[in-house]
Amino acid sequence: MKRFKSLLLRLLTVLGLILLVSIWILLDARPVIAQANTVNYTYGELQQQDFSHRNLERGVFAAAQMREISFEGSNLSYAIFTEGVLLGANLKGANLTASLLDRVTLDFADLTNAIVVDAIATRTRFYDAIITGADFSGAVIDRYQVALMCERAEGVNPVTGVSTRESLGCDY
Repeated sequence: MKRFKSLLLRLLTVLGLILLVSIWILLDARPVIAQANTVNYTYGELQQQDFSHRNLERGVFAAAQMREISFEGSNLSYAIFTEGVLLGANLKGANLTASLLDRVTLDFADLTNAIVVDAIATRTRFYDAIITGADFSGAVIDRYQVALMCERAEGVNPVTGVSTRESLGCDY
């Protein structure tokens, strides 16, 4: 019986410590800063808006209407643009590193000197987009779109030093 009481006392002590540590962790918990500062424009009507030179890292623009929007010089790394419409958008010098551009329409967009490194741009259209100096290194883009972009790819990105043709894997 004495041994049972000793074991029970140890078990209660351990459970008490676990409870105290759990309460302490919950009371000390803070919200993640990235979540608090993340912009969410899902399904937004953002035509002709000016988001130039802003930090929009991890922003969400899923299924947003963004015709003729300006993201010139903005940080859009890790942003989500799934099913977004960016017809005639200004993305000059924008940083789209590791962004998700799945099923996005970028027809007539200006991506001059944009950084689209390690982005996922599957089923995304770049018809008549200006891509001079854009860096697409490591980006996942449909082969058909890459073939079309290689026809007009030129320039070198001033930030990364990588040529547009090289980043797309175009034949010389």
